[in-house]
Amino acid sequence: MGKALNEKGQVFRNGTAWEVFSDLLMESKPSGVFVITDENTHKHCLHYLLKRIDVEIVPEIITILEGEIHKNISTSLKVWEALSEKGADRNSLIINLGGGVVTDLGGFVASTFKRGISFINIPTSLLAMVDASIGGKNGVDLGPLKNQIGVINLPEMVILDTEFLNTLPPEHITSGLAEMLKHGIIHGKEYWERIKNIDVSKKPEFEALIWDSIEIKKEIVAKDPLEKNLRKTLNYGHTLGHAIESYFLEAPDKKTLLHGEAVAAGIVLATYISMETYGLPNESLLDISKTMFKYFPKQTFSKRDIEAIIKLLVFDKKNRNGQVLFVLLEDIGKHRTDCIVSNDLIYRAFHYYKNF
Repeated sequence: MGKALNEKGQVFRNGTAWEVFSDLLMESKPSGVFVITDENTHKHCLHYLLKRIDVEIVPEIITILEGEIHKNISTSLKVWEALSEKGADRNSLIINLGGGVVTDLGGFVASTFKRGISFINIPTSLLAMVDASIGGKNGVDLGPLKNQIGVINLPEMVILDTEFLNTLPPEHITSGLAEMLKHGIIHGKEYWERIKNIDVSKKPEFEALIWDSIEIKKEIVAKDPLEKNLRKTLNYGHTLGHAIESYFLEAPDKKTLLHGEAVAAGIVLATYISMETYGLPNESLLDISKTMFKYFPKQTFSKRDIEAIIKLLVFDKKNRNGQVLFVLLEDIGKHRTDCIVSNDLIYRAFHYYKNF
């Protein structure tokens, strides 16, 4: 039990997770328990959690609207107000039950309410399990611009229970695969070869790969918690991916993309740029491209779309002194950070993407 309380941010899985969760509740004796859900997790996941909250306090449920479009300060304000109205204090505990929107926003709300109260992340989507809930990044979007407002603050613990994946539609499983594939690309060829032909129907194998993906992220975050160097590699494909996601969120003629769908496009683009800039082998470019298109449909980008996406790059959080900085590869598992890329090369990358 001391482990869970003293080493913040630890990830516990399946049966062990719920035992540690119960011990933490009994030992920490929170003055109040507040569960943040969205509409979907309130309906499909909340009952599963409530059966495992073994404390005398009746949890208060705060439900937000579902979707990235609601991950903003306006929603945060409503949650802060609800916490205040329901009597939350500095000894209260917030439990974030949901996908990346809930864990991102819930962690941000917890980290700022009364200058910070304890929180636990219980990710219910694959994307949140392997990425959003791990590593202490909490925040909200500023209009269509991704994660512009936030803090780095670890939860007390993260509970990983793959039973929640049974509540997801197939496209949300696929969205999470983008981050797992990214982990393979930046980590090394051995994991990449295992992950690129993943079969989600083979449950033991799938769960083992999920845990390995989490371990890769945890190892990187432990070495560079404040993203000074190595942790930047987790942004592979995200510089253009986030810009694409933001653009599709706002463009009236575009269907909103899931995070993984946008990142998958960003990965193909970044891999082409890596080949042109640092000589990433052509066979690695083809391997990564084929894999991403195997799982993710090709998106259509007009010249006007690309121009707008490039303009959005100036808001990327990794930028320095007005320069857009990319994470690129020399090969699978061999990365470069803080790379400057010309607009001309970005246009050529989109041409490659379109004609692959």
